[in-house]
Amino acid sequence: MKSTPTADQELLRDSVRRFMKSEVVPLIARHDVEKTFPFEILKGLAQFGYIGGRLPESEGGMGLDQLTWAMLMEEAGYTWLSLRTMLNITNGPINKIAAEGTTEQKDRFLKPLLACERRCFTGISEPGTGSNIAQIQTRADLQGDHYVLNGRKLWITNGAFADFGIVVARTFSPDCQGQLSTFLVERAVSPYDARRVDTMVLRSTGTAELSFDNVKVPRANLLGEEGSALKRMLVGLDGARVNIAMGAVGAAQSALDLSIDYARTRTQFGKPIGSFQLVQKLIVDMKVRVEAARALGLRAAAALDAKTDDARMACSIAKLYATEAAHEVASMALQVHGGLGYATDYPIERIFRDTRGGTIPEGTTEVQTLIVGREILGMSAIV
Repeated sequence: MKSTPTADQELLRDSVRRFMKSEVVPLIARHDVEKTFPFEILKGLAQFGYIGGRLPESEGGMGLDQLTWAMLMEEAGYTWLSLRTMLNITNGPINKIAAEGTTEQKDRFLKPLLACERRCFTGISEPGTGSNIAQIQTRADLQGDHYVLNGRKLWITNGAFADFGIVVARTFSPDCQGQLSTFLVERAVSPYDARRVDTMVLRSTGTAELSFDNVKVPRANLLGEEGSALKRMLVGLDGARVNIAMGAVGAAQSALDLSIDYARTRTQFGKPIGSFQLVQKLIVDMKVRVEAARALGLRAAAALDAKTDDARMACSIAKLYATEAAHEVASMALQVHGGLGYATDYPIERIFRDTRGGTIPEGTTEVQTLIVGREILGMSAIV
């Protein structure tokens, strides 16, 4: 499998970097403090494939492969992990509606998403349900021409900003007795409550708790077949794990670059701190972790493209290692910067916080460990 960039991919990456530097970087500090997100930048990013780029051209995308997408996620993570997260939460519904939606659903939901005219969320996690999505308790009862939703969703990215989303619920109808289904829920049509949840990480991503109290959702908003959501969600997890891994690689590379520059220019005792042995040890350890994480992430993306037998394990390994390594790198970067690393108006403090967030979503580090163990030994330790 080839996991090194082609000439075209390098040109795309260079173009993305120029756009990020000129159009995105100047906005980050203000939005991170105000806990808002500059949605206007998404239209500019769409030209590079960041919005629906994985879709075939016939569906309005660019037909990007997993390897190219992984590189785009690294660049987004390098710039701002909140941006990578918002891109992920936008493209998830795009891919899902394109794959499972009716013609009418694609007209109402997919086209506006691709045009960056609507904001969406995916509602899976609940207060009592984390990695074990099979235990989702939110329910949808079919009553005539609509479903009635009851339950709560927690840690919902973009939930505070979105005007619609995909909600996973345990469904009860003549044809479905408790299996999971997915629904397109519009806030204007099916009003629900959204409570902002402030977090230490990814402050610009509009994390929220959503409450559904006898919320009526039109029957036409059922996405896909009743009872088929669990299997479909599990299929998409591998790609999501690579996305998080490569975003973590980007953030780690950013922390490393900042540390190299600082070590070369900051002087103590009459010479650059980069000349001190222990500072060099930190820089080298950071470099090793970044290179290893990138190699694992690109290898996993290439495995998904090639549909190899070990693709699932490769994705879990990449997610496990890259997210943990990124926070280790950010911690070492903070150490290199000393007191300056604590300053909230300097990127290291934000990178340190945000990289901590990558070890939990799409399956925690512990869950990834159990998945890899199962793949190696052929025995499951997951009850």
